[in-house]
Amino acid sequence: MKEANVIQYIKDIYSNLTKSEKKIADFILSNHIDAQYMSITSLADECSVADATISRFCKTLGYQSYSAFKLALAKNTDPAASSSNQTSDNTVTIEDSIIEMANKLYSTDISAMKQSLDLINPETITQTVKYFHNAHNVYCFGQGGGGIIAKEAWSRFITATSHFRYIEDSHMQVIASSLCTPNDVILFFSYSGATTDVIDILSKAKERGAIIILVTHYPKCPAASYSNIVLLCGSQENPLNSGSIAVRMAQLFIIDVLFNEFCRMDLIHTSQNRETTSEALARKQL
Repeated sequence: MKEANVIQYIKDIYSNLTKSEKKIADFILSNHIDAQYMSITSLADECSVADATISRFCKTLGYQSYSAFKLALAKNTDPAASSSNQTSDNTVTIEDSIIEMANKLYSTDISAMKQSLDLINPETITQTVKYFHNAHNVYCFGQGGGGIIAKEAWSRFITATSHFRYIEDSHMQVIASSLCTPNDVILFFSYSGATTDVIDILSKAKERGAIIILVTHYPKCPAASYSNIVLLCGSQENPLNSGSIAVRMAQLFIIDVLFNEFCRMDLIHTSQNRETTSEALARKQL
């Protein structure tokens, strides 16, 4: 594997690359830091090539996937380097005191929520919540870190409604999706929107006519093509920092916005439900 120095290896084999692959190589060599934060579709658009060409380029370099290539790229990058996506000001270093580290993390988390706030489209939020209210079932899905956030969404909404469902196992998610109806909604959390699981699940749901709401960072990710609504969350995630708290903060913020609008849209009913569930939980307290 060419992880030892992926940049050098691209230079070494440059003359043997196809015309399309050279477009990708040129961009990577000039923007190897920014490329770490780009989805496969974003990079393909930037280079004016197809997603499949990016995949072939990665395999030419010896990587089985675009994600594996980005990880190698990140390993080859100086941690202190800055880019338009992630400034070195908030990069935690070994020299930082605990307070300095905490301040940097705080700034990063706040920035993630601010980015998400800036990306909010009120009409899209309203339409999403209408779908929730009209649905027989709202399935909260995701894998890995996205699965954790999906469970958070479910645990929030079940305080106000009984229509939300959470299924953890990806196989069970496929089964549920294959039996969806046009009266069901899939709320899917996937930062990249570019995994085999998300495509398998959403393609089944789309075939069944279900409404699909995707929460992701990349508006042009593969999963977006299956979705009725795409909700964007802020925060850039380095391949070496998968599952970052900042990304989860951004996604939780989106959940909070959706939940509060859901309650405002049917204030009397949701208030009664929230009071009932609060009383039920109160009995658990000492």
